Amino acid sequence: MAGYGWISFTTDYGTFDGFVAACHGSIARVAPDVRVIDVTHHVPPADVARGAAVLAQTAPYLPASVHLAVVDPGVGTARRGVVLTTPNALLVGPDNGLLIWAAEALGGVESAHELSNKDWMLGDVSRTFHGRDVFAPSAARLAAGAAAAEAGPEVDRATLVRLPDPIITLGDGWIEAEVLTVDRFGNVQLAADGAMLTGLGPELLVNGSVRARRGATFADVGAGELLVFPDSADRVAIAVNNGRAVVVLSVRPGDVVRIAAR
Repeated sequence: MAGYGWISFTTDYGTFDGFVAACHGSIARVAPDVRVIDVTHHVPPADVARGAAVLAQTAPYLPASVHLAVVDPGVGTARRGVVLTTPNALLVGPDNGLLIWAAEALGGVESAHELSNKDWMLGDVSRTFHGRDVFAPSAARLAAGAAAAEAGPEVDRATLVRLPDPIITLGDGWIEAEVLTVDRFGNVQLAADGAMLTGLGPELLVNGSVRARRGATFADVGAGELLVFPDSADRVAIAVNNGRAVVVLSVRPGDVVRIAAR
């Protein structure tokens, strides 16, 4: 196999410690010519849903890659490590729901294999750092051309762990949708598709009392005003021009937000 020239890398490791560097080192020891794109290492600790959303919204814009993702609160337990094959990419990480949304965004899971080949792992595997000892070197082997089937036995795709589908309800003149992510600017992204804003009109109420305006850019409202718009991932999003919508609305991922015409 020709392999892949790129590995994308998504974790909740942060950048204050040496965890990310150690994983880069594991990749370089196996496949020194493969390039790594760091998607983010600032997923909130153990927030599998946030990691899944970020990876799913980013992976389609990357070159054909092995997508390595590690947000793994179950590290060291009986949870599986897996390799998922999609039409133009492979995904490597824990079987805890982290990879599925991205796999679907990349064309769907064609096959899945449990990551159990001891020869792919580096040294004595730590119970708490599978990113360094299991997932990173395995992603490197795949990028270098190893077949996914060499990772371990095939897994029934129906047994792969899925995260619960986010809440999305569409009514006559209103939307209710779960908060999917909050970015560093304080913009609140909902699980609803941007097209669901069609028909709501330009003047809106958020959560029954907060006035907002539908628009396309931050400049469509005045400073300090609330904007509802389809974001770059084509999700319904809420922002404040020169402010933080997450503070105005006092919400967090998993909360349900109602947007209605007024």
